[in-house]
Amino acid sequence: MGVKELENQVIIPVGGMTCAVCAATVEKVLKELPGVRAATVNFATEKANVCFDANVLTRLEIKQAIEKTGFKVLEISEENSGLDVFAQREKEVKVWKIKTAIAILFGLPLFYYSMAPMITFVRLPFSQVLHHIMMNRPMEYAMVQLLLTVPIIAVGYKFFTVGASALWRRRPNMDSLIAIGGTAAMLFSFYNTWLIYHGDTDAVMHLYYETAGVIFALVLIGKTLEIISKGRTGAAIKKLMDLAPKTAIVLKEGAEWEIPIGQVEKGDIILVRPGGKIPVDGKVVEGYTAVDESMLTGESMPVEKKAGDFVYAATMNTSGTIRFQAEKVGTETALAQIIKLVEDAQGHKAPIAAMGDRVAGVFVPVVCVFAVITGVSWFFAGGHDIEFALTIFITILVIACPCALGLATPTAIMVGTGKGAENGILFKGGAALEVMHHIETVILDKTGTITAGKPQVTDIIRAGETSEAELLQLTASVEVNSEHPLGQAVVAEAKKRGVKPQKVDSFQALAGRGVVAFRKDTSLLVGNQKWMEEHRVDLGRFLKEAEALAEAGKTPIYIGMDGALIGIIAVADVIKESSSGAIAALRKMGLEVAMLTGDNRRTAESIAKQVGITRVLAEVLPQDKSNEVKKLQKEGKKVAMVGDGINDAPALVQADIGIAIGSGTDVAMESADLVLMHSDLADVPIAIKLSKKTLRIIKQNLFWAFGYNVLGLPIAAGILYIFGGPLMNPMLAAAAMAFSSVSVLMNALRLKRFVP
Repeated sequence: MGVKELENQVIIPVGGMTCAVCAATVEKVLKELPGVRAATVNFATEKANVCFDANVLTRLEIKQAIEKTGFKVLEISEENSGLDVFAQREKEVKVWKIKTAIAILFGLPLFYYSMAPMITFVRLPFSQVLHHIMMNRPMEYAMVQLLLTVPIIAVGYKFFTVGASALWRRRPNMDSLIAIGGTAAMLFSFYNTWLIYHGDTDAVMHLYYETAGVIFALVLIGKTLEIISKGRTGAAIKKLMDLAPKTAIVLKEGAEWEIPIGQVEKGDIILVRPGGKIPVDGKVVEGYTAVDESMLTGESMPVEKKAGDFVYAATMNTSGTIRFQAEKVGTETALAQIIKLVEDAQGHKAPIAAMGDRVAGVFVPVVCVFAVITGVSWFFAGGHDIEFALTIFITILVIACPCALGLATPTAIMVGTGKGAENGILFKGGAALEVMHHIETVILDKTGTITAGKPQVTDIIRAGETSEAELLQLTASVEVNSEHPLGQAVVAEAKKRGVKPQKVDSFQALAGRGVVAFRKDTSLLVGNQKWMEEHRVDLGRFLKEAEALAEAGKTPIYIGMDGALIGIIAVADVIKESSSGAIAALRKMGLEVAMLTGDNRRTAESIAKQVGITRVLAEVLPQDKSNEVKKLQKEGKKVAMVGDGINDAPALVQADIGIAIGSGTDVAMESADLVLMHSDLADVPIAIKLSKKTLRIIKQNLFWAFGYNVLGLPIAAGILYIFGGPLMNPMLAAAAMAFSSVSVLMNALRLKRFVP
């Protein structure tokens, strides 16, 4: 018997990561597991995305491997994964705020108590008293510092545990740097306290308790600000989650039961009253209403819903009461799929992130070696004392934290994809967001993309005394019995105008020709030119008008009564209102725009002319659409393909960026890299602009992250001191390190101001 499940994918929230090196460590461990096909760990989203062979490896083994690296696997239910993640993050923020408050509470008096006696150029409150204690009661002075430092070290103990674990695995990270620096400062201070205890009062000048305490306090402040900012980058997902109602009214045994949304099952009959939100996806079984679906489609007008129509989770019931049967629940709903798309996009790395990851992965061990060599060099070759060398050593370790480097790319990707989601543009990954700005050619499918994808009546031409309303009524009376899309378009137009079809006595249709019907003693013919000629209906001067309609991409329907032509109704797949403006915007951006369609060349060129497209690829069979994309790629162009149908799926996959119209088929949306939920071409230039803006932010972040370390390390190593300048204090290094991470996050958050 064959194996059913060969490959599986799992997304695991990982707690305890403090920098890009932590993420790189977990990622490397996962990739080394047997059966793992691919693994990425995103520091900003704190998630591991693993694709693995289910015959070789289990989810439990993956989680155990993560735990062995020293990090925590967050247990989150699949059904409420997003809500649980935000609950965990809010809890985490509270914990970090408490830790930071304790660190500040003890850090400020520690700093003042330690430094005030040293400051002589300005008179500070109690400085003389503190100086007197330091000089006359040094042991008491040292013990007060130690007592103030202990609570700070206690709340920051994870820097030691995680940092030591990383060192043991020979993969030092940010915590390792802080732990080494803090340990060095504490051990040196313990040694000098021991000297004071044995009578060496001069050792009081070499206490470094405040260095360890204040560094830990500053790092805690920076980490708290970082976590808060990271929470803001995921605001788009939280907004989407908040759209869904928390409960549903289920009808069972004639009674109404209000239950949590997670308990709704397929097949349940759900009641929604006016003003209520639809809890899950399903089909209306009773009632009539209008539903506001703007959160899914972008359309402001409510959509009428009756028995047999589909309703979607989180949309708003505006008028009548309806009962519907649940068909998609939990992670299957349209809203859940949108949220998953956004989460996946934020969790996957953009190609540009690889550079930052590689640098961060080797940076920390190199810094550790550099700090040791520099400290030893100052002590032996520079002729300075151990205190000077230790200051250099600690400062280098503290300032070299690669947090900013690790946050540079993923935070911008998170905000960029979130901003896209807010505007109905769903990027399926960071790579899509990055590649989008390289696009040179945009290929547009015609039907359903440039056009509405549904035939509509465009012209009614009278050939006799019959009025427009009568002509429409006669045609609709015949076509109401037909299933042909063109006939249904006439019936829809009659309904729109309030014209009611009449009953006919007989009806006969001939495929590819038309229909004939009788009403009382009157014969009615509706069809194409050949149908009229077969029944010897004289088209006369109206033949030229029909040809003009065909030249404009419209299909003329001839109507004859008792052997005479009484009119022509033209039907066409009309161009969407926004198509021309969107295409003009793309061309203004310097992009080539082409149209791809299976329609005949005359119709295709007519549509293309109306919307301003000069390159037309017409009469292309569905299986050949991807080949047309390949041809453009062979010209050296980066190609984006926009489509909505199953026949567009191969071309969407072949293109550098596949863009699916949200109202299209599930297959098209699965094949695409980007989904336009509003089904509006105007969102394509917006997506490109958002991509360019995001990449600009990423490059700025990487520049400042690299620049910070390039400038900071030489200063920490004492380059200014060589030329008569000051020596950098470890506490200043800690403040600079915290500021660098926060500045990168704040720069990424500027994307939230992006206006389409």
